[in-house]
Amino acid sequence: MKTVFPKTRIKKYLALAACLLLLAGRLAGAEEITSPATGMVLVKIPAGCFQMGGAEEDNEQPVHQVCLDEFYLGKYEVMQKEWRAVMDSNPSLFMGSGRLPVDNISWEEAREFVRRLNARDNTLHYRLPTEAEWEYAARAGTAHEHYWNDADPGKFAWYDENAGDKTHPVGEKQANAFGLHDMAGNLWEWVADWYGENYYGDSPKKNPQGPETGDTKVLRGGSWFYDDFALRSALRESNRPGTKYNYFGLRVAADPPKPR
Repeated sequence: MKTVFPKTRIKKYLALAACLLLLAGRLAGAEEITSPATGMVLVKIPAGCFQMGGAEEDNEQPVHQVCLDEFYLGKYEVMQKEWRAVMDSNPSLFMGSGRLPVDNISWEEAREFVRRLNARDNTLHYRLPTEAEWEYAARAGTAHEHYWNDADPGKFAWYDENAGDKTHPVGEKQANAFGLHDMAGNLWEWVADWYGENYYGDSPKKNPQGPETGDTKVLRGGSWFYDDFALRSALRESNRPGTKYNYFGLRVAADPPKPR
């Protein structure tokens, strides 16, 4: 006889599994690499498969399986001091020292930052994450629409209800199970992909790179300026590559180091 579990019980099991994954990740300790040129810390994200997308918006559908190779991703959003070390400038409107993230960044400027970073630092091959890599890293093994499941979002993200109309230093909120901070809120983060509203219907299963061409580039994660709906791991936004606002930033990805 087939057993059918009520949806409420399934949700409780998913929440418990997410908590166990978070605890296991903290106990094991994620492998990290530090950029000698900037001090930027990147976390190794393990290879794996996940269900990408959601049910709230048409451009998040269909939910589909994606499998990714191992990669590295910034533990934090790129900070102003890291940006200055590479670009010799600071375009941020929320100017500050310490650990404030760089804001007011266009996709074109984010790409130039990565190009110059690679010229200065050959530790890794740096790049912007793909949209699939970003969502996989944000979810960190969870299937809920937020990587904190049903916990208080204020413990994990800066958004319009708690940010006070400004950005905040990175790492002040709790990390997800991969050890990544501010994957929701604080700043929208540019990724590598061109935006395709219906791309998920044709997306390859293995390491999708997004459409070959487009008019706008994808942003992920929500920001201090947006409400909690924008904090969902599946939510997709986009804008033209040259557009910049004080709620746009970036997070750097990298390929694994080649064996010597």
